[in-house]
Amino acid sequence: MCRPGWARALTEAQHLRTLVRLRRVRDRIDREHARPLDVLALARAAGMAAGQLVREFELAYGSSPYAYVTERRAAVRRAAAAAG
Repeated sequence: MCRPGWARALTEAQHLRTLVRLRRVRDRIDREHARPLDVLALARAAGMAAGQLVREFELAYGSSPYAYVTERRAAVRRAAAAAG
């Protein structure tokens, strides 16, 4: 049997692994925002199902991956307009 605290430690470890995957997805979106991105490709690269990626991303960052991509692109357009 597991010791009493091990189940909680395993759950926390899984949560941290999920956060690392989500951070990689967000970093990829930030790097490749100008290229076509789709949730299936992002999920595949993260080793997650598409629905799981969307749910976890919304929990972690407060918006869906699609909304994050859209906002990122809008922010880049605003910065470019302000610069020139």
